[in-house]
Amino acid sequence: MPTALVGGVNLDYEEVGQGTPLVFVHEFAGDAESWRLQVRFFARRYRTIAFNARGYPPSDVPEDLAAYSQQQAADDIKGVLDHLGITKAHVCGLSMGGYATLHFGLSHPARARSLVVAGAGYGSDDAARHRADCEVVARRLETEGMAATAELYSRGPMRVQFMEKDPVGWQEFRDRLAGGSARGHALTLRGVQMTRPTIYELGDRMARLEVPTLIVTGDEDEPCLEPAVYMKRTIPTAGLVVIPKAGHTVNLEEPEAFNRALLDFLTAVDAGRWTRRRADSRTGSAMLPRTDA
Repeated sequence: MPTALVGGVNLDYEEVGQGTPLVFVHEFAGDAESWRLQVRFFARRYRTIAFNARGYPPSDVPEDLAAYSQQQAADDIKGVLDHLGITKAHVCGLSMGGYATLHFGLSHPARARSLVVAGAGYGSDDAARHRADCEVVARRLETEGMAATAELYSRGPMRVQFMEKDPVGWQEFRDRLAGGSARGHALTLRGVQMTRPTIYELGDRMARLEVPTLIVTGDEDEPCLEPAVYMKRTIPTAGLVVIPKAGHTVNLEEPEAFNRALLDFLTAVDAGRWTRRRADSRTGSAMLPRTDA
């Protein structure tokens, strides 16, 4: 894989296809390869780019905790675009990558054609517990290693749906997670996951976001359901897709539904048909129009 130097850190990326740029940003338990089913599909129509975040070999694993933050994750997306000479791109992220995508849109809206924020919001409903859980996992990574931690992490309550539907795909996911860097994952937990704001704390900034945005969640990804609805209600350009009987790893668990929703969204954006929510769609009555609109 080629490498983009971003802030002194080498980020490995892959680029396939031609056309309008479409960047994929992976989750905590994934890497660039986690988007293979999307890259394979969208490379027929788009210039697809997927990269490994800092802390995820073969990208560099900086030893300084200060090198990891939510803002840095967003700036790394911009850095990859800068390296490739791309002015604007569609950006699609899952979970940790969804957070990074949202923050990229908030910080660098002029660089985004659109945003797809999938499976984002974990920890927003109980931030204290989320931070405590992150520290437990970080310590487990440091004491028990990557393979043992991956075995437990991949069997979490929002992952068992994937395991049940697609045991082979789930095993590939688990094995790739087990092959990651324990140090990189621990640093990511402490530098990014434990310090990021909740979705609700971003409300004022999201209310001013004008970039076309698609929110995607599985209906059994319970920690992300309420944050997804909140994002839909707060971002004036947002639409919401809820995929039934689906957990957290929604792009791999339900690739056909995910790809279709993403393709429909991108097609509408590129055609100029993804519009801002109408003010008169917010009614006080289910039947009667507002008289103060």
